[in-house]
Amino acid sequence: MLKEKDLAIDFSLPDASGKMVKLSDFKGKKIVLYFYPKDNTPGCTKQACSFRDNYHEYLNKDVIVIGISKDSVRSHSNFAQKYELPFILLSDENQDVIKAYDVLKEKKLYGKTYMGVVRTTFLISEDFHIMKVFEKVKPEENALEILACL
Repeated sequence: MLKEKDLAIDFSLPDASGKMVKLSDFKGKKIVLYFYPKDNTPGCTKQACSFRDNYHEYLNKDVIVIGISKDSVRSHSNFAQKYELPFILLSDENQDVIKAYDVLKEKKLYGKTYMGVVRTTFLISEDFHIMKVFEKVKPEENALEILACL
């Protein structure tokens, strides 16, 4: 997994409208890049809504918020509309970026083992370096935890 002071890995993925977005398009601004398991699940919805509810604070600090999961563009579009999410959601169906950021890990649920996205947030500086990594974040606390660091 990337750690503090590492250079962020650039990528290009489609957003909720299908438009391609490059991480490097936001170089010169701070970026909150958060990886989450799945749209419309309880924890992921709490996390997204917390970013939504605090989004004005991120705007005031000129910080870009980007969420990434392996869900489809259509799923992201529905998720964003349903919860009125004002920030960028990117679709990584092939999990290339998820793997590059090393957030695909072995998980266990009801005694079954599978590979899944571990909820992780990266705070990226204006010069594209990782400022802080938030691992195993609590969905409802993540947005405020990051604001406290800014």
